[in-house]
Amino acid sequence: MVENVKIGKTNVMANPLGLGTNAVGGHNLFPNLNDEQGIQIVKAALDHGVNFLDTAYAYGFGRSEELIGKAIQGYDRKKIVIATKAAQTPGHPDQLNNSPEFLKQAVEDALERLQTNYIDIFYIHFPDGKTPLNEAVKALDEKRQEGKIKAIGISNVSLDQIKEANKDGLVDIVENQYSLIHRDAEKELMPYLKANQISFVPYFPLASGLLTGKYSSTVSFESDDIRHNNPDFQGKRFAEIIKRVQELRSIADKHQGTIAQIVLAWYIKNPDVSVVIPGAKQVKQVVANAGAQKVTLSKEEYGTINSLFKDL
Repeated sequence: MVENVKIGKTNVMANPLGLGTNAVGGHNLFPNLNDEQGIQIVKAALDHGVNFLDTAYAYGFGRSEELIGKAIQGYDRKKIVIATKAAQTPGHPDQLNNSPEFLKQAVEDALERLQTNYIDIFYIHFPDGKTPLNEAVKALDEKRQEGKIKAIGISNVSLDQIKEANKDGLVDIVENQYSLIHRDAEKELMPYLKANQISFVPYFPLASGLLTGKYSSTVSFESDDIRHNNPDFQGKRFAEIIKRVQELRSIADKHQGTIAQIVLAWYIKNPDVSVVIPGAKQVKQVVANAGAQKVTLSKEEYGTINSLFKDL
């Protein structure tokens, strides 16, 4: 089984395989979601050793947090790591706000929805382009000193923005897009994070399902699905990604696992990734993803997967 990882310079310890919950209550992101099923998805994760839950106000405008708050009742809170995020103004989600007053209130509101008295990781979800990020981070540090949060994160940020946010050395964790097919972060961002003891969490690690092996030919999505206009799902790029994903089948067969489990095991073994947070719309996906904890890739297998997707 996998070993827990330390988040930044904090005492927060997490399983390196987490659960992304944008499909738990994220009615604004996906069509036809069922709230009860969302609760069962969270419980299935906790029941299968996945203790890191990644949510955000933006997932259903608080609904995801509310469902997680319900789902964790009856579990040992000390064994769960909850990460949430804020930046969207309630009622006006297209307006971003990182002001100290807004963020401090956002922490209090999230605590209430999550039915807990502390949040393990609290992220600034998006920079607002106005508030100096180090001032926004200082506001979260006040909540940390009050015991309301344990670690400070920032998300959807450039390297320059990370440096600005971390002027006082208060940033513990960064969550940005990164996957086997989106690897820009490797060039400059990851070396900076490593040098500054800042943890890294990639979102869309399975590239919205592309890296699971479930696609084999042209696919289309409803206009209200977040994959609808994604260039990864179109033309030659889509075909090339699918071809390489299928090349993982032999490694998966050797481990008696799925392609998705092999890909997740690659992140778990990756020294630059702290926690990987695949999402799930069904309980069976959570259970299957949890199986990645039992897959230990050899150094050669890790290298093969790495080079297979390097130039995408």
